Amino acid sequence: MSITSDRIAVGDTTPALIDARWVDGPGGYTGVEPTAEWAEEIRRLARARNATLLAHNYELPAIQDVADHVGDSLALSRIAAEVDSDEIVFCGVHFMAETAKILSPDKRVLIPDARAGCSLADSITADDLRAWKEEFPDAVVVSYVNTTAEVKGLTDICCTSSNAVDVVASIDPERDVLFLPDQFLGAHVKRETGRDNIHIWAGECHVHAGINGDELTAQANAHPDADLFIHPECGCATSALYLAGEGAVPDDRVKILSTGGVIDAARATGAKQVLVATEIGMLHQLRKAAPGIDFQAVNDRASCPYMKMITPAALLRALREGRDEVFVADDVAERARRSVERMIAIGNPGSGE
Repeated sequence: MSITSDRIAVGDTTPALIDARWVDGPGGYTGVEPTAEWAEEIRRLARARNATLLAHNYELPAIQDVADHVGDSLALSRIAAEVDSDEIVFCGVHFMAETAKILSPDKRVLIPDARAGCSLADSITADDLRAWKEEFPDAVVVSYVNTTAEVKGLTDICCTSSNAVDVVASIDPERDVLFLPDQFLGAHVKRETGRDNIHIWAGECHVHAGINGDELTAQANAHPDADLFIHPECGCATSALYLAGEGAVPDDRVKILSTGGVIDAARATGAKQVLVATEIGMLHQLRKAAPGIDFQAVNDRASCPYMKMITPAALLRALREGRDEVFVADDVAERARRSVERMIAIGNPGSGE
C-alpha cells in the first residue's frame, strides 16, 4: 500500500484539495470524498487539460454525475471520436478505454485506474481465439464489444447486445459462426436466429451471471405488477422468458434489453415499478431518466468491483498526473477498427453493450 500526495497548480484551485491525499490499496485508490469541492476541482482540471470525461452507466453515482457524457461503452467510444478534445478520460473498465483509443487514435486516452479489468473480456484471450479459429477455419467470428483490442483484431464483425441478432442474421446461413465471449448473449442470439451452426464460447460476466433465475422468480412473485428489464448477459434471461411463456408474468412486461435500451424502455414504460436485472450502477441513470418509477434491483449485490475501482481519488489522480494512459498497437488497432466498422455498416449498432 502506498500513499501519494501532489501539490497542484494554485490560482482557482479549490484550497481543500491542494493537499488531497489518496491511498493505493488492494481495491483501488481511496481517501478522497466526492464533495462539491471535489467535483469543482475535477471539472477545473479537465478544462485545463482540454479533456472530455466519459463515464459508463455502471460507475459510482458521483463519477457519473461529474462526467461530460454517461452511457454504454460503444456510445462513449463514438463520442470520444467526435469531441474536439486533446484527451479522453474514460471512467470504465480497460477494454472500454481501448475501444475509445481504437476509434480515436489521435487522442490521448486515460483510464483512472488501469487495473480495472473485466471478467467477461478476460474469459477469452487472443491465443484462445486463434486456436478456436483453427478448429473452424471457414467460420465467421462475431465478437461482443466486451473484448480486448487483440481479440477484436482477430474478429470478422463485432456486435453489441442491441444488434447481436442482426449481425448474426446478416451472415450466410451456410457459414459456421463463432460467437464470443458471452454464453448467455450467445444463447439469446441462437434462440432468436434459430441457427444450429453457431458455436458459443463459454464465457461470462461474473456479475451478470450471478443474477440467477431463482432470484428473478422470487422477485417477480413478490412484485406481481412490476415490469422486468433483463440484460441478456444475465444468468436469469432464460428464466425470464420461461416465466413469460408459462404466463407467470405477462409477456409484454418482460423485456430483454441492452444497457442503452433499458433507458429508452424506462422512459416508455407505463409501469409504476420495474425490476432490473443488471449491474446496480444502472439504477442511478434509470432513476434520473424516469424519477416517477420505482426501480429495484433483482439482485442488489450485483456490483462490479472493477467498475467501482474508478473512485473519486482515482479520477483526481488521473487528472493531476495524466495517468493511466491507454495504448493500442497500430496494427492491432487497425484490424480491430475494421471489425467495429463492419458492425456499424450492418446497421443498428445500438448505444453499446
